Amino acid sequence: MSAVQQRAVAGDEAEIRLDRWFRRHFPELPNGRLQKLLRSGQIRLDGKRTEANARLLPGQTIRVPPLQAAAAATTETAPTAIDPRDRTALRAMILHEDEALLVLNKPAGLAVQGGSGTKRHVDGMLAALAEGGERPRLVHRLDRDTSGLLVVAKSAKTAAALARAFQQHRVQKLYWALVAGLPPYADGIIDKALAKQTQQRGERAIELMQADDEAGQKAKTRYRTIARAGKVAAWLGLQPLSGRTHQLRVHGALIGCPILGDRKYGGPAAQPTGAPEGLMLHARELRLPHPNGRPLQMVAPLSEPMLAGFRWLGFEPDPSLPGATLADYQDA
Repeated sequence: MSAVQQRAVAGDEAEIRLDRWFRRHFPELPNGRLQKLLRSGQIRLDGKRTEANARLLPGQTIRVPPLQAAAAATTETAPTAIDPRDRTALRAMILHEDEALLVLNKPAGLAVQGGSGTKRHVDGMLAALAEGGERPRLVHRLDRDTSGLLVVAKSAKTAAALARAFQQHRVQKLYWALVAGLPPYADGIIDKALAKQTQQRGERAIELMQADDEAGQKAKTRYRTIARAGKVAAWLGLQPLSGRTHQLRVHGALIGCPILGDRKYGGPAAQPTGAPEGLMLHARELRLPHPNGRPLQMVAPLSEPMLAGFRWLGFEPDPSLPGATLADYQDA
């Protein structure tokens, strides 16, 4: 494509993120190149600068700049065939599959989307499951180092419906976390706004903000203490009531309970001597409105790194303990 295009958002693309729209229409465009085009203002939404996470509405106009250079840059590195190992790996992750969606148990260490220096990720692997039909689509994300439940839509229509459900907070999620220290109360709500700030080398990270700071986005997390290891560590149930990047990790650090293994936000306290390697955060349980009308509730078995953390602290990962299931948070 060597000329500027003005593309209208279709009806079945309502509520999807702008970056996902580009992956759908221009799969050859690398994520790094997309980010540069957004920062420079060459990509616009209804004539205005925008960001990758902007949610689209039918009829909106997207300015697409010439992408010939971007396509040429990826010609040599683009895969010529689907790697059968991707299909095998994804099939091994599937906890649930029906006509509309898949639910995966993502392992820690596998990125969900591509980025600078990230060659293998779930989004890129999903082409292996197309099998002559539509390419499956991500509808939400997990951190690379977080294990657990990840929902994938099999069609654009399902992706749009699920994206609306996530945006309207009709999807309930529960994470299990092993943290250093103890929270100030056995249970409560962390209500602290978060904001992104550009760090050195162009890395984007979360900066802690006060709840009344107008520069931050409101973020809330409900927590419950499920078990304690003296005054040294705890097993927490974390229910995000908003969906900010790295929210659970930052909120844990903010109340003095960094998640074990969190080198980015936890500091030395998150790396006690002898602790197993890995981020001790697991997307354990999820309840969502299925597009066919019935609710879908899923639980992800613990990953081996998480199990190692439980053994190290002497915890038994018993789901019958108070605070260990979503049902314990319904009336909170």
